Amino acid sequence: MKFKVIFCFFVFMAFLGVNKSDACSRILYVGDTTTTTTDSVLRIVGRSLDWKTPIPTNLYVYPRGMKKKGNEKPGAVTWTSKYGAVYAVGYDGGITEGMNEKGLVINGLFCKGTVYTNEQTEGRPGMSLAVFIAWLLDMNATTPEVVDVLKKQDFNISGATFDGGTVSTLHWGITDAEGRSAILEFDNGVVKVYEGEDMPAMTNDPQYPAMTAINDYWKQIGGINMLPGTVRSSDRFVRGYFYQGHVDKTNDADLGLSIIRSILVNVSVPYLYTVETEPNVSSTQWRSFSNIRDRLYYFDIVTNMGVFYIDLKKCDLRPGAPVMKLDTSKSQDYIGDVTSRLVKHAPFTPMY
Repeated sequence: MKFKVIFCFFVFMAFLGVNKSDACSRILYVGDTTTTTTDSVLRIVGRSLDWKTPIPTNLYVYPRGMKKKGNEKPGAVTWTSKYGAVYAVGYDGGITEGMNEKGLVINGLFCKGTVYTNEQTEGRPGMSLAVFIAWLLDMNATTPEVVDVLKKQDFNISGATFDGGTVSTLHWGITDAEGRSAILEFDNGVVKVYEGEDMPAMTNDPQYPAMTAINDYWKQIGGINMLPGTVRSSDRFVRGYFYQGHVDKTNDADLGLSIIRSILVNVSVPYLYTVETEPNVSSTQWRSFSNIRDRLYYFDIVTNMGVFYIDLKKCDLRPGAPVMKLDTSKSQDYIGDVTSRLVKHAPFTPMY
């Protein structure tokens, strides 16, 4: 145990010397699991989207039965959606995250150093980052189903740059209605999947094994005594992990939302915060909260006065139903249930 603590300490100190804070945090809140059935336990996935400039993000609801493709090149992955879903779409061109009607939630976060392809993946059916999350949400109801697809790796990831040439280097958090979780990362073209029950925290780099080693170091110190307080990726991970484990566990949806919102605020980067020596530090632009049990998708834009949500149970997800959109640029006064404000809209155009 002593060796483990010392080892983790040196990993941590080495990391401090090279890491620059990136964007985004994901924390899973789990309610009271001791007195209720599995399907009545409240689970809310909260995430922050941090970036140096505002990322216009609109909400789309897609029905079942839609034919889609991974990109425009011959031989791309094609599918017909089995499940309806709500997507958060950045720049009206790429899906950042989403939740489907079965309660499967997938969040994409930045992770420097990610490499999606290698010689072995070349020639496999194409899949653009712009619709990768849609493919997984459209065709799978649970985390194990997603993991099976990923481990087969019968696809080749590609993606456009955005915001003046930024490369979309990502990893993903996956959680289903029963709390089965996974972290997906690409290591020089090789799929790495880390599975567990109710995996509570995820931020950016380093990759997951190194991040958990850093967190293990702080567990030995004990968060009641001291927690790292900067906006670095590892510090946000440690704080989020600690707080989610030391709050009341409730199955009341409103109280649970308040709890996870407060945790996400604690690990968010203050709006318009900048550090000259940390060029990659990014302000939190928005936060989302996916209430898996009740199929409620909350959106919290930091410059807005309130939080609003889409109720997937009220959406028409039948095959042939129209795509619906919520333009968040018009949401300054939105508070509460805005499902009725969704309007029919053409599908977004992916940035292949």
